[in-house]
Amino acid sequence: MKIYIKYMVSLRCKMLVRETLVDLNIKYFSIELGLVETDQDISEEQQIKLAKILKKSGLIVLDDKRSILIEKIKTAVVEMIHYADEPPTQNFSDFLSEKLEYDYTYLANTFSEVKGITIQHFIILHKIEKVKELLLYDELSLTEISHKLNYSSAAHLSAQFKKITGLTPSYYKELGQKRKINLEDL
Repeated sequence: MKIYIKYMVSLRCKMLVRETLVDLNIKYFSIELGLVETDQDISEEQQIKLAKILKKSGLIVLDDKRSILIEKIKTAVVEMIHYADEPPTQNFSDFLSEKLEYDYTYLANTFSEVKGITIQHFIILHKIEKVKELLLYDELSLTEISHKLNYSSAAHLSAQFKKITGLTPSYYKELGQKRKINLEDL
């Protein structure tokens, strides 16, 4: 049985879900971001208890097919950008179509209808979040970051970063360093 869980986007969420499954004596064989696979069907009572407990922590068990598809898209994007060692070399539309086994046009239309933004914009927002993270770690140059996230150039990355955040990457990095210094003074 597959159980889809909304807002399950981190390792901490996975740990919480794992603990809840163990507490409810639900046997599982796989826990991924947004998805739990159990060895067998679970009772309606267990499903209700699981949903109630997870809801207290901000996680929502999904049962609507469109909501499940949207969560699959979001999870695939988060995994692709935040958890993959290297982003896919193919374009994102092909990656999502292959991973989710749906035509990209259908995925894009459904996502836009439900979320009010395009998949492409959702991807850009997550790429910019990853850029912020990498800038603050201060281990990679902007050129290296642009290459790591499959931007055509550092200039393209800078332009997109400024459009989304209102700041240049170098100014953002400078603010992060000043904040780090101020925290050390405390």
